[in-house]
Amino acid sequence: MQVSIACTEQNLRSRSSEDRLCGPRPGPGGGNGGPTGGGHGNPPGGGGSGPKARTALVPRPPAPAGALRESTGRSTGMKYRNLGKSGLRVSCLGLGTWVTFGSQISDETAEDVLTVAYENGVNLFDTAEVYAAGKAERTLGNILKSKGWRRSSYVITTKIFWGGQAETERGLSRKHIIEGLRGSLERLQLGYVDIVFANRSDPNSPMEEIVRAMTYVINQGLALYWGTSRWGAAEIMEAYSMARQFNLIPPVCEQAEHHLFQREKVEMLIPELYHKIGVGSVTWSPLACGLITSKYDGRVPDTCRPTIKGYQWLKDKVQSEDGKKQQAKIMDLLPIAHQLGCTVAQLAIAWCLRNEGVSSVLLGVSSAEQLMEHLGALQVLSQLTPQTVMEIDGLLGNKTHSKK
Repeated sequence: MQVSIACTEQNLRSRSSEDRLCGPRPGPGGGNGGPTGGGHGNPPGGGGSGPKARTALVPRPPAPAGALRESTGRSTGMKYRNLGKSGLRVSCLGLGTWVTFGSQISDETAEDVLTVAYENGVNLFDTAEVYAAGKAERTLGNILKSKGWRRSSYVITTKIFWGGQAETERGLSRKHIIEGLRGSLERLQLGYVDIVFANRSDPNSPMEEIVRAMTYVINQGLALYWGTSRWGAAEIMEAYSMARQFNLIPPVCEQAEHHLFQREKVEMLIPELYHKIGVGSVTWSPLACGLITSKYDGRVPDTCRPTIKGYQWLKDKVQSEDGKKQQAKIMDLLPIAHQLGCTVAQLAIAWCLRNEGVSSVLLGVSSAEQLMEHLGALQVLSQLTPQTVMEIDGLLGNKTHSKK
């Protein structure tokens, strides 16, 4: 299917590094230990009449078109970015619940992780109807209810596709999108989710039906935005074209796997979609399911994730020829990490954050201590100079080349 997208010359321009990473902006406090985001617009007028007060009322010049504007929370140091070209501001590091709220982690540990994340500025929490057969959504909902955090202070996303055993309980039919999302909301004990993702494409459901169903759940207030997960670029463009043709709501972002050894989609396809139709990306598995650390060193410790029941595929991946080659390259990155004063995991997460069009990187952790280590990647991000990135690319030997 050929799709023609009208793009302005301004939207297609490459962004400078100054456009991509803006300095800290003052903003209102998050309150209740919650995330603190950068401000937008003018602060309310105060009683003072000095030069500082007058300066605060001067409007900021508009940001360059196409810029992924970034601001920093004053109390947490968390960085916030727009979700694609929507107006939704999300923390550049989010928390995934596949690992944290799965069957291997206790509810107490899950609550500790969520609390630490929220208090350190994370406002994006991602789950899915399929995670631990719905347990992840129930656990997340119970914790949010007990915490009593303001609903407006965090972003909840869920994914629809694998819902149950019946033929009508999976896929992206209008029936399952609506019923599946309502089931997720019941488990989450929420009136709406901020983003509902179509969790993989569905060749059995017409694209028009998918887009109309997503538009319906948004119009009904069950979700505020919708996105795609593991879709191809042509499918995303088709959904966008369908939305424009029938005056429906298009997707705002794609969830994609992205790490040091999985680069092409996020580095080549997503930037083009971002500039053409405003679709950004929320990426997952920055550590390749835990493979990108220095802890394996050619073997699989008894306490790590690949030894857990159901993760045999991951153990096989570690011990395969490709896995051994990747482990060798990870060990080659150790000197760079030591030079920057960080761990290989922090270096890998910061490397993911620097890519164009990436709104947020989802972390999967099994403890609050592990989460705190991963949040340290924010300090590493500012140290990733072009020379350092070139050195990393040279060691990996898998740099992609964008069409731009």
